[in-house]
Amino acid sequence: MAVQRAERAAHEPGESPERVLKEARRRRTFAVISHPDAGKSTLTEALALHAHVIAEAGATHGKAGRRTTVSDWLHMEQERGISISSAALQFTYRDTVFTLVDTPGHADFSEDTYRVLAAVDCAVMLIDAAKGLESQTLKLFDVCRRRGLPVITVINKWDRPGKDALELMDEVQERTGRLPVPLTWPVGLSGDFRGTVDPRGGSYTRYRRVAAGASAAEAEVFRADEAAALEGPAWTEAVDTAALVAESNGDLDVEAFLAARSTPVLFAAAALNFGVATLLDVLVELAPPAGPRRDGDGRLRPVEAPFSGFVFKLQAGMDRAHRDHVAFLRVCSGVFHRGMVLTHAATGKPFATKYAHHVFGRDRETVETAYPGDVVGLVNASALRAGDSVYVGLPVVFPPIPHFSPEHFQVARAVDAGRAKQFRRGIAQLEHEGVIQVLRSDARGDQAPVLAAVGPMQFEVVADRMEREFGAQVRLETLPYTLARRVLGPDPEVLNRIPGVEVLRRTGGEAVAAFTDRWKLGRVATHAPDLVLEPIGGAVD
Repeated sequence: MAVQRAERAAHEPGESPERVLKEARRRRTFAVISHPDAGKSTLTEALALHAHVIAEAGATHGKAGRRTTVSDWLHMEQERGISISSAALQFTYRDTVFTLVDTPGHADFSEDTYRVLAAVDCAVMLIDAAKGLESQTLKLFDVCRRRGLPVITVINKWDRPGKDALELMDEVQERTGRLPVPLTWPVGLSGDFRGTVDPRGGSYTRYRRVAAGASAAEAEVFRADEAAALEGPAWTEAVDTAALVAESNGDLDVEAFLAARSTPVLFAAAALNFGVATLLDVLVELAPPAGPRRDGDGRLRPVEAPFSGFVFKLQAGMDRAHRDHVAFLRVCSGVFHRGMVLTHAATGKPFATKYAHHVFGRDRETVETAYPGDVVGLVNASALRAGDSVYVGLPVVFPPIPHFSPEHFQVARAVDAGRAKQFRRGIAQLEHEGVIQVLRSDARGDQAPVLAAVGPMQFEVVADRMEREFGAQVRLETLPYTLARRVLGPDPEVLNRIPGVEVLRRTGGEAVAAFTDRWKLGRVATHAPDLVLEPIGGAVD
């Protein structure tokens, strides 16, 4: 063991394993996830506000005099008031270093959300108080379950009319299988949010809105007897109902939470900054710190091992003046030092890390050192792709991030044939980032690639970015296909003989068959029994 520690320290001058472990324990890396329009970007902004990272919160609805959220920086995000790309924000609160990864605000960009979930240690699930658990909420709960991610549930928008709090508790338990354990309980019905009671200590936190929600809400804490005098029947009802839930669901079992069997529940109104500081405190106390991660063979990589990390996202267009792109790297073990030479596991080739940043929305700050749990933006690391592993010293390959099975297909062509070079460069860049899946065939040619997407809004992003960033307008033509499968076998092209089926190729040569419907898929066994069809993306297919 002493020899191993000496070897690890040799890779990280001046950083002892004890120091790495100490810094890892200070880290909390989490994602904010939910069904569209539940308030993810608003909560991201509110958390940054309460951590004193920004002076004033924005709003996604774009009221006069209010700016857009820091984490939404793409033109389409600001125009539509939704998030379509993930953004990583790092800040310190109570001596805890948070890395918060905001995720896309639309189901069409699920791939980006799932990539983020591969890089975090915990998730904050927002539920709209009026809508309850929606389709995307349930899918995300399921993905978190498969990944073993603990989830903190926040019932958001309690300042608006919505469902009964007990009804929401039953819904969480019945539809997710996780036992909900409220750490706060609302005083006042949804639409009349006065404050919260602490079921564990019995105190009352009363909130008052400040500056239309652009500033942190004022919060006063009262004893139970003071709260009863202030709020009367509303307080009594809240205390009685919270006691009923506590009797049924018990106190929070931290082990059950970390094992994804239960979920702490908080009530909040992110747009007014009600309950946001409490969420930060709960994350400090309950969210798991950066710990050992399993590699592709299932072995745990200790956090004090030599440096390793994996890329979970690529993003171009963040700095249009330099036309660069950023690879978002999750540090898994050891210490990252700017300028260190890493080994790219996919190629075995080295590359330097001269330009490394912490990325706060569109703003950047040079990072000299990063520890397990941190997210580093590597600028112009053009060899890297989402899912790639990098390391120093001991080789490691972390599990890959799978493609999703596309359900929408369109052919892309350049409107102006004279912009063919820009067209090809733009399509290649968006494919490299993972914005869209790109499929090709000899019959269609390089100037008519097939774009495959999880949701149709991805095509809008492609068209917008192709025109704005690459100066190449595109014309999109919808194809009739609705599902795709990976093709294994001696002659995949034989499937082209089946009407309603087309065989295409990824850039690496992998064959993918697109089908108009499942009936066509069923005909493959008869017409090409030697071929094997596999779902794309496994569990997320």
